[in-house]
Amino acid sequence: MADTSTTKDPATSGSTTLTQTGDRGTTTIDESVVSKIAAIAAREVSGVHKLGGVVSGAIAGMVKRIRGDEHATSGVGVEVGTKQAAVDLTMVAEYPVPLPDLTQSVRDNVTSRIESLTGLEVVEVNIVVTDLYFPGDENQDEAPEPSRVE
Repeated sequence: MADTSTTKDPATSGSTTLTQTGDRGTTTIDESVVSKIAAIAAREVSGVHKLGGVVSGAIAGMVKRIRGDEHATSGVGVEVGTKQAAVDLTMVAEYPVPLPDLTQSVRDNVTSRIESLTGLEVVEVNIVVTDLYFPGDENQDEAPEPSRVE
């Protein structure tokens, strides 16, 4: 029979770790691993432009340049217990994808990935859609705004 516990690890900035002890050893799953799984699973769904909002997107861009894509968990929050996990996602959706269908697909994929990869039961996936992405927006963002004064 496996024993399960949840602890805060000061070495990893106080993040929560799930520890499962079995007959042949101990497995520890850090909360950041669950966050990464959720982020990857959400991005796998067609119609998700990016995770995070305007402010978190700017911060994520800086982190991405410094640490690389594998650390891009902006817009993802998780709470890990001994047997369950809860996920909060913030995302930008592509227009004209129907939002109820998109969020249900994201919810299903995130739940499936976390449960199959960690053994945790996902009790909820809360999603906030903060913006819509329109094709061609990236070109508009790159053009400098004309100065109002000389």
